[in-house]
Formats: sequence, C-alpha cells, structure tokens
Amino acid sequence: MFRFATKAGYVLLLFVALSSCKSAKLLTDKTFDENLPARTVIRNHYRNQVDFRTLTGKLRIAYSDGESSQTLGVSLRMEKDKAIWLSAPLGVVKAMITPGRVSFYNKLENNYFDGSFEYLSKLLGTELDFKKVQNLLLGEALYDLRDEKYQVSVNSSTYELKPVKTLDLFKTFFTVHPGNFRLASQQISQPLQRRLLEIRYKDYQEKSNKIVPNNVGILAIDNDQRNVIDIEYRNIEFNTKVSFPYKIPSGYEKIVLN
Repeated sequence: MFRFATKAGYVLLLFVALSSCKSAKLLTDKTFDENLPARTVIRNHYRNQVDFRTLTGKLRIAYSDGESSQTLGVSLRMEKDKAIWLSAPLGVVKAMITPGRVSFYNKLENNYFDGSFEYLSKLLGTELDFKKVQNLLLGEALYDLRDEKYQVSVNSSTYELKPVKTLDLFKTFFTVHPGNFRLASQQISQPLQRRLLEIRYKDYQEKSNKIVPNNVGILAIDNDQRNVIDIEYRNIEFNTKVSFPYKIPSGYEKIVLN
C-alpha cells in the first residue's frame, strides 16, 4: 500500500530532486590523463557544474531499510539555490525544502514536519544544509573541494581524491569521472560513530547542453540502521516557469524530533 508513516517514506520525498529523459544522450568517458594534478581535477569539476534557473521533471525511486521496501514515482520542481518542491501522486505527500527550512506533510497520516535541517541530517547521518542537499542531487561535491588540499590517484576508471590531512573522526573521499569531471562517488564517514554516507553516480546524461546525473545510488548507515535509495531519472526540463504550491493543512499533528 501507499504509506509514508515512517521516516523511511519521507526519505523518498526529501532526497530526490532531479529527473532525466529517456531520449537524453548518455555520456561515456573517453579521455583519461593519469598525470593530472589534484588541483586540475578539482578545477575542471567546478568548471563543469550544471547551470540553470529552474528544473522540473518526474522520477522513479526505490527505497529499502532492510525491513521494508518501496518504489514510487515523484514529481519535482526546483529553483536553483532557492527551493526544492516534491509531490507524490495525487499530492498525498508533499515536501518543500528551502535554505531556511525543511517542511513536509502527509495526508494519509494527518501529520507534518516544519523545522530545520536537523531532520534530514539525522536521516542520512551527516550534517546537511540546503546547498549540500542540492549538490548531492546534482552530482556535485557536498564540501567545497577548493577549501583544502587533496592528493590524487587513479584507478581503472576514475580519479580518486583524498584530503592531504586526514582526520580520525571525520573522513571524506571523492572519485571523479574523466572526460566530464563529474563525480563518480562521494563518501563521508564518521568511523567512531559508525556512520557512513555514500552517494554513487552511475552515469551521466546530456540534456539541453547540460550534464546531469542519470542514476544515483545513496547508502546511509548509522550503526545498525542501513538505508538504500536508488533513483532512476526521467523527464527533465530546464528553465521553465515554475510555481511551488504548498500549504500545510490545518488540524494536522506536528512531528517532533526526539
């Protein structure tokens, strides 16, 4: 049944904000220079960021937490750096994410949440804000790679970026596709707290001369809790006129964080 009573269901709405088109051109990497320094890999990554005003589309996502699984179609509207709007079929669940707040409501359960990014941070086990959520979904690094020094190595298919100064409490690791210099994966871990967030970008597509993810896999581990989200992108359009109809119905019970 279509049910969103648990936080598992809300993950489906709150962490997806892209779509793609079946007719879009899938990109494959053809150029691999094994002698590139880390600063060049990072500079090229930022040169190839997707630039847009608005994005709309639909997508299909699958979620599993080890006990239950769900697959759902979701509609999306996004205004870059300002808003991410998501709606399940018939509007029974809607979400609105802005730089200042995270909000969603569930008509099936008659409840809602309206508050800070603490909710999303708890779900994925790492501190998040609007920019990080947006970057995660667009195939861009959660943390600005220009803020510290990285060392680069290569494997059979990607560049690997690791901080020169490693920390025991907080670790990051990034891999970058050659050719388009978009992320192949990013990983944030807190070993002592047994937390891991890993996002894999399986491939990319070119749509309206913009390079965006085609498939994304998200793995979030917090101690014994394991959440897996797979996203298949469909039907994307850039720079169309958008609106964000969103109003929490009266009489709903507010979800309070423990």
